[in-house]
Amino acid sequence: MIIVTGATGKLGRRIVERLVHRVPADRVGVSVRDPRKAQDLADRGVRVRQGNFDDPASLAHSFEGAEQLLLVSLDRTGQECVSGHRAAIDAAVQVGVDRILYTSQMGAARDARFQACRDHAQTEDLLRATGLPWTALRNGFYASSALQFLESARHTGDIALPADGPVAWTGHDDLAEATAVILAGEARFEGPTPPLTGPAALDFATIAEIASQTTGRPFTRTVVPDGAFREQVLAHGTPAPIADLMLSIFAAARNGEFTAVDSTLAQLIGREPATFRTQLERAWAN
Repeated sequence: MIIVTGATGKLGRRIVERLVHRVPADRVGVSVRDPRKAQDLADRGVRVRQGNFDDPASLAHSFEGAEQLLLVSLDRTGQECVSGHRAAIDAAVQVGVDRILYTSQMGAARDARFQACRDHAQTEDLLRATGLPWTALRNGFYASSALQFLESARHTGDIALPADGPVAWTGHDDLAEATAVILAGEARFEGPTPPLTGPAALDFATIAEIASQTTGRPFTRTVVPDGAFREQVLAHGTPAPIADLMLSIFAAARNGEFTAVDSTLAQLIGREPATFRTQLERAWAN
């Protein structure tokens, strides 16, 4: 039995969709906050159980019988995030899971400038301490984040963001496929994987060129001072902790924490991962 948490989310849903093409559906289970959102998976033979990271007993029930558990990282930050992961890891140990896999991120480190990467490093430490076999999937930075940063530029033609550095923007679909390959036993990693990245690391100046070529419209890249950017997003109603989290992405990029490009993802999925240009074209096709 393979259990996947967060299976109604952007990444978890894609992983389950690809996993049921590789193993029988009755070998797959999902742990979700709201089982109603996974009814279509239940209809296909996937075991659906309610699991809440704030209710450890529910996690133990939803993980029951798991040979492998894929812990999809929570959409939280700081100790709230790490505490939720700790609850899931403790529940997995309690019910006798054989291996825990975790969706970590490239750049995971205790001293990372991006808060999420510090959270990932702490969670990897928790996994290491269990004594169980474990795998940390060091996913490339999600390309969907870059596309969110580009949303206003899509209309204005000006990518007005803080100073950045090259980032290996990587697609959810490719990462989901690679994760399914690993869960199905077609590949195995002990501890952290190499960075699972797209084919190139790009900064927003290069992305402006790609956007111009893709759309046939001119795009410019304007560097906005960190403080001014923070004031702008606060004025649009963004909570201060989220504004600071966004700024930390740019600080980490400037520090070269997301520049690594590795062939492991391509090897796992048997083809080159989607380029950022392809992902931009798909996102802006509408």
